[in-house]
Amino acid sequence: MSYRIKVPTKVDPLDETHLLSGVERFLLILQEQRRVLLVGLGVLLVAAAVVLGIIWYDYQTTLKARELDQEATLHYLNRPSDDPRKAHEQLALAINVYKQVVDQYPRTPVAPMALFHLGNAQVLNNEVDAGIETYKRFMLLYSSNPSLLGLVQQRLAYAFLVKGDRDQAAKTFAAILELPGALNKDQVLFELAKMEEVQSRPEGALAHYQDLMKNYPNSPFTSEAAVRVKVLEVKKTPESIPATGPAQAATAPAPQPASPTKSSDKSAAQTSKKKP
Repeated sequence: MSYRIKVPTKVDPLDETHLLSGVERFLLILQEQRRVLLVGLGVLLVAAAVVLGIIWYDYQTTLKARELDQEATLHYLNRPSDDPRKAHEQLALAINVYKQVVDQYPRTPVAPMALFHLGNAQVLNNEVDAGIETYKRFMLLYSSNPSLLGLVQQRLAYAFLVKGDRDQAAKTFAAILELPGALNKDQVLFELAKMEEVQSRPEGALAHYQDLMKNYPNSPFTSEAAVRVKVLEVKKTPESIPATGPAQAATAPAPQPASPTKSSDKSAAQTSKKKP
């Protein structure tokens, strides 16, 4: 009698995840990671709210700073030329409002120009020392703006000239020539040349004028520089004339006596006939 050994059939149970569709699998992962996702979403929303808040705050502060800057500019531009007292009052108002912009909104895009205009208003209002300090403050805070920095240094040099400090003015002008990106180097060369002329140094003036004509031929200052070069060259040429004058006088022939004219001969003949 034979016995049959029953061999159990192998059942390969499939994983439930393999039986799920892609959408169902995604929903299952979301359910398992729900806590982590909610935390991440909350952090993202908070960060977005912070960024939007900063943008809104910057917009509002910039708007207020611009309004104050416009108010100060109106005081600065509307000062009367025929009323010194009123002009002084307008400048004082402009200075106060510019200071509000600079002190209250230093990080706004309006602040650099407001600080520049503040220095200009102070110098015009005979507050030269305060204007110099304002220009120096600009150079410390906004040195990354070379085009505007060159204009500020030029105004600083003018302020030194108002005080009578020519050495500091010359040094400030010369520093602009070494500033990469400065847009006013042609005018600075012209100003340096004029300073050399005032101090009776024609050689230095000619050097600056010629440098201006060579490097900036399209500058509006080039034509006047060419005129000044001709004037200075003319002033130099008469110095050589007196040196050759005596030599020419020494070699010149002596003047010959004038020959007697016919009329003198006739008069001499008449006088000889009258004699007995």
